[in-house]
Amino acid sequence: MGNALFYHLTRSAAEQLLPGLIGKARQAGWRVELRGIDPARMARLDDLLWQGDGFLPHGLAGGPHDAVQPVLLTAAADARGGVGADCLIALDGAAVDPAECAPAQRVCVVFDGNDPAALDRARGQWRSLTGAGIAAEYWSEAGGRWERKA
Repeated sequence: MGNALFYHLTRSAAEQLLPGLIGKARQAGWRVELRGIDPARMARLDDLLWQGDGFLPHGLAGGPHDAVQPVLLTAAADARGGVGADCLIALDGAAVDPAECAPAQRVCVVFDGNDPAALDRARGQWRSLTGAGIAAEYWSEAGGRWERKA
């Protein structure tokens, strides 16, 4: 059973964190699902990942090769429920069911700490996952670099 890592963004945007998270997951040999809630945002992230410094092979959900994509960008409406993903990265409050954590190596919840609604959603996700027995870690960048807080 994988653990859940919560990333509390306060100084940077998700766009700065995601390539590193995805890159580390790929180095571990994991298939990744990056799940958001807005298809337009996922399309922008698709562009960003192609234009970044490193090569992160990926695709947007809805194509003929979804099942074999090493990194699949999904929106809540087309999320595949973590099926086949070793690492699920939830962005912008995308739902994560505790049952998805069991087969995954890792679940990452990335949230904007400057948005009170995002904080409330992340707290709810923390309670839901830890209440189901999922080990969770809280990471903060408030001090200027990423530090594990809990």
